[in-house]
Amino acid sequence: MSLFLEVVPVEEAVEVARSIAPEVGTEEVGLEDALHRVLAEDVTAAADLPGFDRSVVDGYAVTARDTTGASEALPAMLSLKGRVEMGQAPPGTVESGTCWYIPTGGVLPPGADAVAMVEYSETLEDEVLVHHAVAPGENVLSHDEDFAAGAVVLPAGRRLTPQDLGVLASAGVTRVPVKKVPVVGVISTGNEVVPADTPLAPGRVRDANSYLCAGFAREHGCEAKRYGIIKDDPALLRPVLTQAVEECDLVLISGGSSKDVRDMSAGVIGELGTVLVHGIALSPGKPTILGRVETTPVIGLPGHPGSAYIVLTTVVAPLLARAAGAPVAARRVRVRLAANIPSAKGREDHVRVKVEAGEAVPVFGKSGLLNTLVRSDGVVVVPATREGFEEGDEVEVVLW
Repeated sequence: MSLFLEVVPVEEAVEVARSIAPEVGTEEVGLEDALHRVLAEDVTAAADLPGFDRSVVDGYAVTARDTTGASEALPAMLSLKGRVEMGQAPPGTVESGTCWYIPTGGVLPPGADAVAMVEYSETLEDEVLVHHAVAPGENVLSHDEDFAAGAVVLPAGRRLTPQDLGVLASAGVTRVPVKKVPVVGVISTGNEVVPADTPLAPGRVRDANSYLCAGFAREHGCEAKRYGIIKDDPALLRPVLTQAVEECDLVLISGGSSKDVRDMSAGVIGELGTVLVHGIALSPGKPTILGRVETTPVIGLPGHPGSAYIVLTTVVAPLLARAAGAPVAARRVRVRLAANIPSAKGREDHVRVKVEAGEAVPVFGKSGLLNTLVRSDGVVVVPATREGFEEGDEVEVVLW
């Protein structure tokens, strides 16, 4: 087991977290159940898409050279041979001097290589006057222009959107290979912690962190499983953690990570497995624990909700992304700082800010305060090498 509170840089902690990410395996699901799931492998096109040359406008299928030089003053005159019906093969071919009416999405007849839009054409009985020249391929979607046979339609690691489901359906994919959903166990600890529906007595706090952690896990594509509140007694934590490790891919323990005689998370993790990190040069979030029991990562979070959430976004998110097989897509904006942000060298400060009127306004508050989480839009990260930022500096805000 590592030394108690032997602080490591944030970058090292993140790399340790990524390195212990579990392998959750893969499965196939129906297309209707694939939304927001992560592709386990590339999906390729079994055939050309759309599979036939088709018109992208309402107009007339023509041979482009027949419209060369066409204008309002001197239109090209073509013989109208008939109509292409939607969902049917063309009834004939386009020969020089002829054309076929074709709707948007209709199959381009053999011999045609372009479509003249109806807006630039007019009919005179069985003749069509084209007032605008078209080039070969104009207003036509070729048979393999969407995806050629064998091309990657969607890459592995992509979290599927509604648009993706439509693309997969068009490609004829109804069974989708996806990563299994990681299961995150959440254990709350502390003699002072009571269920959320309990009236408060002096010295008691409601269990905010288990809901915070479970919601964070679900937001990152995982399933959350809460194991209740455990008193500050290693004998009580030990069997619950053992059960959670057996049932989950990752376990989060809220509280019990600081340097105090009652804070027992590191001891229990070390008894059952290995403590890899205990202490990160991160403010807030210094007493974080990174460990592993058998092959299951176990993360000890600070008990204060503000600190816990910073650790979730900074350290746990990359771990979940590695486990789920999808990259972290943090949203960032660059704005001017509305007030000074002091910091101390040697630690990475994550200062909560509100973005308004093109500025980042610091939301200062102690790590135990909940209001800073809902009053802020994200954080400004002060590197461990700096002593803060000054008002007017351009800073990057990592949005929640």
